[in-house]
Formats: sequence, structure tokens, C-alpha cells
Amino acid sequence: MVHALNEIRGVLAPDGLLIDLRPLLDRWPVEVAWSDGYQEAGRATDLEEPRADDDAANVAMTHIAGTGGFARERQETFPVFYYWNTPKEMQEYIAENWDDVIRIDEPASTDLRSLWATANADARVRLRMKLLITRYRISQ
Repeated sequence: MVHALNEIRGVLAPDGLLIDLRPLLDRWPVEVAWSDGYQEAGRATDLEEPRADDDAANVAMTHIAGTGGFARERQETFPVFYYWNTPKEMQEYIAENWDDVIRIDEPASTDLRSLWATANADARVRLRMKLLITRYRISQ
């Protein structure tokens, strides 16, 4: 990844910006939300390989900033919510799209179904992802 970042540096305009925007695995909360509140049912389990990819990306960005390639100007994290109408829809989506990234273990699944079944009629299931955004400027 460091090699790719050096290549990016070579094609950016002088004083150019690099935006690093990506989800961070952080045991994302699994929640039931309704019009005026929410309750956490549990947390997703991060799988090892994607977690290692996150760590490698962080190391590469720190390395390239430390060697003078890019200067980190600002960094923040923020939530992004994925919503489903039912726990079953959420579990099917995760199985089809994120099965190699996260798991929802049985205790969290059981609590999620129970919370959803007893919540307000407008209740929906959601997963609160954590996104990282960092702005880097080419070092002169």
C-alpha cells in the first residue's frame, strides 16, 4: 500500500489533497431504533482478516505521513447507519454482503429479535458503522 500511496503522490498536483475515506471495524453496534429513541442489542464481531487490513492501511498512512510524502491536516470519525425493517432482513444482508467482514453472534441476534418484537410499531433494525475521513496534503 505504501507503494500505491507513493504513486498517488506522483500524480497529484502540487499542493494536492488526498482524502482517505473508509469504514473502520470497531465492533459496530447493532440497534433497534424508533421515532424517538433506540436501544443497543449487541455488537458485531469483527473478523480477523479485514481487521488486519484496517491495521495495515493505518500503518501505511502513518508511514507515508512520517516520511514526508503527505502531511495529515485533519482526521475525524463519524457514524453511518444502515437500516432494515426486520432482524431477518439485516441478517440476510450481512450474510450476502459482509459475511467476510463481520458476524452477528447468537446472543446479539437473540437480543435484537427480542427488542424489535417488543418495540414501537415504527421500530427498525440498524447497524451503526464507523467511518474514518482524513485529509492529507502533499508535503513540499
